[in-house]
Formats: sequence, C-alpha cells, structure tokens
Amino acid sequence: MTQYDYIVIGAGSAGCVVANRLTEDPETTVLLIEAGNPATQPEIQVPVSWIGLLGTEVDWAYFTEPEPYLHGRKIFQPRGKVVGGSSSINAMVYIRGNRLDFDSWQALGNPGWSYEDVLPYFKKSENQQRGASEFHGVDGFLSVTDPIATAVTSQRFIEAAAQIGYAINPDFNGAQQEGPGLYQLTIKDGKRHSAAAAFLVPILDRPNLTVQTGALVTRLLFEGTRTVGLEYLHEGTLHQVYVDREVILSAGAFDSPKLLMLSGIGNAEYLHSLNIPVVADLPGVGENLQDHLAVPVAHQATQDLQPALTSNIAEAAMFFHTEGNLDAAPDLQCSSGPLLWVPPGYPNQGPGFTSIACLNHSQSRGSVTLRSIDPTDSPCIRMNYLEHESDVQKLVLGVRIIRELFSTDLFDEFRGEEVAPGADVTSDEGLQAYVRKVADTNYHPVGTCKMGTDPMAVVDSQLRVHGVEGLRVVDASIMPRITTGNTNAPTIMIGEKAADLIKAAGRVTKAQPRAISAEYNSEATALIS
Repeated sequence: MTQYDYIVIGAGSAGCVVANRLTEDPETTVLLIEAGNPATQPEIQVPVSWIGLLGTEVDWAYFTEPEPYLHGRKIFQPRGKVVGGSSSINAMVYIRGNRLDFDSWQALGNPGWSYEDVLPYFKKSENQQRGASEFHGVDGFLSVTDPIATAVTSQRFIEAAAQIGYAINPDFNGAQQEGPGLYQLTIKDGKRHSAAAAFLVPILDRPNLTVQTGALVTRLLFEGTRTVGLEYLHEGTLHQVYVDREVILSAGAFDSPKLLMLSGIGNAEYLHSLNIPVVADLPGVGENLQDHLAVPVAHQATQDLQPALTSNIAEAAMFFHTEGNLDAAPDLQCSSGPLLWVPPGYPNQGPGFTSIACLNHSQSRGSVTLRSIDPTDSPCIRMNYLEHESDVQKLVLGVRIIRELFSTDLFDEFRGEEVAPGADVTSDEGLQAYVRKVADTNYHPVGTCKMGTDPMAVVDSQLRVHGVEGLRVVDASIMPRITTGNTNAPTIMIGEKAADLIKAAGRVTKAQPRAISAEYNSEATALIS
C-alpha cells in the first residue's frame, strides 16, 4: 500500500511552496499531485506571451453561468492546468495586498493573520532585486524584480497621474499602497518565475518528494471523519494512495470546494440531494466567492508601442480611493499597458494603449457548486458580478479618472481615437451601461473555503477543515475577504505560513520514507524547468 506522510493536492502557487517546505525535513515524505502536466510550452517562459496561453491545454478554461447583472454573459475564468498552476499563466504581477486586508482577517476571528504576522512570510519567500529592507527579503526562492523595459506610455501613465494630483509610489509592497508606479514582477533572468520554477524545480532531487502529474483527484478517503488518503484518475485508471498524517488541499478557489463536496464535505442538505454521503456538514463550502472585476479605457496609438518580450503587458498601475476614506484600503486599482485590450466588438487592430479600472472590494458574492457528481465535470460557478449598484458607481468613477489621466498633455503625441468606451459615451447612464456590457474578471477568484469561526467558515486559523481530521485547505480559497490587488503573492504567503503551521502540529504517526529514483527526478527537472 502506497503511503506518504503528507499529500499535497495541486502544484500551484501554494502547493509548490508547501511541498518545498515540508520536504526540508529529509525524514518527511510528501506526494505532490497535479492534474495538469509539466510546463513544457516555451511560451510559458516568455512574459509577454501570457495572454496567448489562456484557453489552451494549460488552462482549465472555465466559464461562469450566465451572469444576471451582466446581461446574461458567461464570463471566462482561466485557471492554470499545469505544474505551477495559475502562476504559470498569469501576468506575473507581485502585489501583496494592503496591510488592512490582513488586519481584517485577524479581526474576523483568525489570530496570527494580521499584517505584522504575515509580513515575515512575504519576506521569507522573496528574493527581492532591490535588496533587503524592512519590507523585503533576499533569501527566498521567488525572484521579484523591477520591469526590464517598459513602454513609454507606461511611464507617461505614472507622470500623468502625478500631474492630476496623485503622489508617485515607488513600492506598492512597502510602507503604503496608494499612488501610481510600476509593478514589480515574478521574473528571473527575463523569464517567468512561476511557483514551480521557484519552489519546485530546485528541490526535485529530494528523495522524500514524489511529484505525480496528469492525475485528477476524484475524492478524498475517510475512516469516520479522519482523512486517510485519496483517489485519483491517471491515464484512465483509478488509483488510491494513503496518508499517514495530513492531506493538504491546494486546488484553488474553484476546485478545492468542488473536491470537498465530491468527498462529502459541504452543505448536508445539498449533498443529500446529490446522494453524496455526508462526512461533515459545512454550509460555507463553495460560498463567499469573490473576485476583482475590471473595465477598460483603450486608445488607438499614433505610433508603434510594441511591448518588449520581457513585458507582462500590465506594466504600470495606480491604487486609489474613490470616496476619500484613507483609513480603508484603496478600492480601485488601475493597470496600464502598451496594447489594445478591449472587449469583443470593439476595434482591436493596430498599436494602442489601455488602462483597466479594477474594483478591489466588490460587495457582490458568488458561489461554486457541483455540475454533477462526475469529478471530470467542471464546477458550476456563479459570480453575481455587479449585483450591487455601488460596485457599478465605483467602476464608472475609475473610467472617468483614467480618461482624465489620458487627456493630459503627456499623452498628446500618442493619443489616437478612444475605442472603448468611445468618445460619445460620457453620461453617467452611458458609462453605467458600458460597465455592465463589458466588465470582466481580473482573474482573482478567492474565498470559497473561508477561514474563520462563524457558521459559514470552512477552515480554522490553522487552515484545518472544521469537523474532520487530517485535512487542511491551503490556497486562495481560505481568504475570508479578498486582498487589495493581484492575489498570487498572498497565495504564496499562505503556503509559507501553512507549512509552518503543519510542521508545528507535530507528527501523529510516522510512515517509512519512500525514496523515488534519481532518474525520475532528473527527467522531471527537464520537463518542469
């Protein structure tokens, strides 16, 4: 019978970190299991090519159900189906979030998750190009760098924001988040530095680590309420594997709740309706779904603005408040890049530049449920985007501020026709209609296995699933509230902190270490790197 100390489900942003840290102890055996395959596509390594990865074989390519407040549109939801998870197909932006985000997590009943508590874990993971400081570390696995070659319009975006009254911010991850500046990126030597490249490739020669790719986990196995292993599908055959200590579920905001429900953890009434035996009645599984919603302002350009190969396209940004409440985290984030990024139906040929207004803290909440009890079916995703009118109003204000910025004299030599929303769309009513017509995801789903102590919480502050033993969730789904900005960096932090929590829990029993061959590891290194 194959058995490990720990099994980590999902080789994404959190799972790669956990596998790395747990196998630092040579006596601890870990199986890291991933539904996708190794990251062999050369485009994954080229930062500017990330858009072309969406919808390909390295993407789960999910869609929401028809969104009732977006004229029934189904919204594309890309998620990485590859070693490295979404960190292998994302825009490589390194944003930790606002200190108030984490303080709010602690205030919701999650001791140990304040900003002061999590800052050391951000620093631990980071190899910061600028050097060590109060806010940054240099000893971590993850390369965090300044952009190599930004477009002139990205620099002008920052200067224009300063011209209309915003103070330039040299570090969104430093003392404060507000203001315009350049993003820092998870890039190393001009190539994408995914969680796999950073945390997994350097340790593949550890004999206590096994990596199984192309394996879809179909259900967790229990003895009573104790997690004892899992079942997975590989090349058409079902396999079972057992765990001595814990299973760590790191499949993401869509697939972690899906697997919990398939395994009998969720709303008991709902599970009964599907004839799934109930292991733990947790009505919050799949609820509390949050995301960042975005709308573009795009101009044709009067000259070529071809982004560099090392560009992540979203080069510059600004974080700001719409209501002047400086005691809250910024509620809007605008990203800018040298490309026409427009919805279907709008002109998209030729050079251009775009800024996207992104809502950091939506009032709307969605859910994830099962499409069927077939584990190969995609989850059923309902976002309920723009259910609250206040969300629409903030995005309209974001469009107006971007327009003000683009109308400064700094853009005179570049500014062609505004193709979205279009110069004729100026009224509040027109802009509100535009927002509902084109608003789209910024690719940051979180919250579906939230951490807390209330009746809808799924995990506790140690990330242990309520009502069962030997099972934790470690990914963006545990966020009780979404962070201010891109979610990859905080997901990596969650992995770092979780690894320490797991280590501190100590051993229940000890399985014999299971070695894997150096030949396998050598081959895996070639495939993943």
